[in-house]
Amino acid sequence: MPTKAGKQTMNFRQHKERLLKDPKVRKEYDKLEPEFQLAHSLITARLKKGWTQAELARRVGMQQPNMARLEGGNYDRVSLPTLKKIARALGTRIQVRLSA
Repeated sequence: MPTKAGKQTMNFRQHKERLLKDPKVRKEYDKLEPEFQLAHSLITARLKKGWTQAELARRVGMQQPNMARLEGGNYDRVSLPTLKKIARALGTRIQVRLSA
């Protein structure tokens, strides 16, 4: 979609599709799929309840910036018990599995 200056703009999905055509980018993106899936599930469940990040964080006993990090896919320091508390607060459950 052209802008006033004649430059083209692209939305996020178009940009993502373009980037994922690069095999190196695709490989790294695919490595992060579990984090993306978990973040998507978390956000979807929270929005279904009509809660803000702050509301969910309060119900779980954590700070909103920490919830924002989880929704951003940063799971480096999160424990399974914490994920269970979040799931309980949302009325959902955790499924963990390993696959080849």
